[in-house]
Amino acid sequence: MVYISHPSEVGTLYTKTELEELSATCRKYGLYLFLDGARLGYGLTSPNTDLTLKDIARLCDVFYIGGTKCGTLFGEAAVVLNSDLKPDFHTIMKQNGAVLAKGRLLGLQFQTLFTDNLYEKICQHGINMAMLLKEAFTKKGLPFVAESFTNQQFPILTEKMYATLTKKYGIGSWEVFDNGTRAVRFCTSWATSEEQVHNLINDLKAL
Repeated sequence: MVYISHPSEVGTLYTKTELEELSATCRKYGLYLFLDGARLGYGLTSPNTDLTLKDIARLCDVFYIGGTKCGTLFGEAAVVLNSDLKPDFHTIMKQNGAVLAKGRLLGLQFQTLFTDNLYEKICQHGINMAMLLKEAFTKKGLPFVAESFTNQQFPILTEKMYATLTKKYGIGSWEVFDNGTRAVRFCTSWATSEEQVHNLINDLKAL
């Protein structure tokens, strides 16, 4: 099995061509292609993607639509496309304790997410907030771990910047370098407000 994440852990995205090539290679060698979609909504609404949900459904054997990072209380929606994997799938879930006793609540969440384009709208908001941060980091002259056009941004800060900002903000430390700098992760979401983002940008400018 080939397991990929879209977006990746550092916010990079697969292109349609790349996924088509991966899919063709998997089918050539009899491998299943599984796409981890924990942050899928932010990948689909990125300004730098040409990959659609229909493309993913056409090219993958199994993928899942993440709910937890996109506004639901809990849960993910697994989508099984390959007919060879469908027989006894529900039974296997039961045998491994993966069926919720109150599964109706999980279903209602995804029904709501996919009504009136809510899934796209709330993920687009997270992207918009992240792009404001990306612009601010760039203007500050900060390098990035990777070029991300998703809700995750990975600027590289000096230790002084990191120490100052962590007094006020929750920042994920990603990697510490020998030159005294630190790669960090900022994540935005459906719940991130413009006020919060502008407060961070103003504090960044003051450093």
